[in-house]
Amino acid sequence: MAEEFKLTKKEFRYRGKNMDELNHMDIREFARLLKSNERRTALRQSDELQKFVLKCKKRTQQKKPIRTHSRYLIIVPHMVGLRINVYNGKLFFPVQIEKEMLGHRLGEFSVTRTKVKHGAAGVGATRSSSALSVK
Repeated sequence: MAEEFKLTKKEFRYRGKNMDELNHMDIREFARLLKSNERRTALRQSDELQKFVLKCKKRTQQKKPIRTHSRYLIIVPHMVGLRINVYNGKLFFPVQIEKEMLGHRLGEFSVTRTKVKHGAAGVGATRSSSALSVK
């Protein structure tokens, strides 16, 4: 009864396919595994996705950062492991692409809105401040 249980890390699978199978797939083949809205988007922008993946490979060989404004791009298996700087409207936010992000869009991981930090009220903003001298 002294059976030893080995804790093994569960292999990542996306819709029944492991990462090796996903990496050998074309973007159009991978799009068939996505949900309906993402599938339509990926099929329509398959040429644009292919160009972006080639650009990413070229930039990594040159040891330059990958920067993009294209927040609407679907994350495909060829992007896994890359660090992509996604523009959030003010600056480029670094996003490390992981396996669990497959099928999502780049913009989901680069937050555009920050939490509002209110300061003190200005002069004349409250009723009590109108009694104070402005000088």
